[in-house]
Amino acid sequence: MDPVVNQLARDMVEAISAAVADDARVEACLEKARAAGYDLKVTLEAAIGFASRTPADGSQAARGMKALPPAQPPIEITSNDRRFLKSLRISAEEPTEKEVE
Repeated sequence: MDPVVNQLARDMVEAISAAVADDARVEACLEKARAAGYDLKVTLEAAIGFASRTPADGSQAARGMKALPPAQPPIEITSNDRRFLKSLRISAEEPTEKEVE
């Protein structure tokens, strides 16, 4: 990646970390955990995307944005799939039409 983009991403990570660390509600939760005899570790994950705003033509490709992939067809779930998911205690959407086995 471009060094400028890398630095901007690092700055964003530091800013988010500082904001979370300075939040009184977060500190209160940490103190409650410590008082209850627990150590608490918080890990946050963020996806940060950058797109150039400088091109004059305004096209998505020129701005660095990628076109969305074509939509995937819906997944068909059979009654066997539902039984398996149920055995794992995972619920699946009920079929709107009668399924054919």
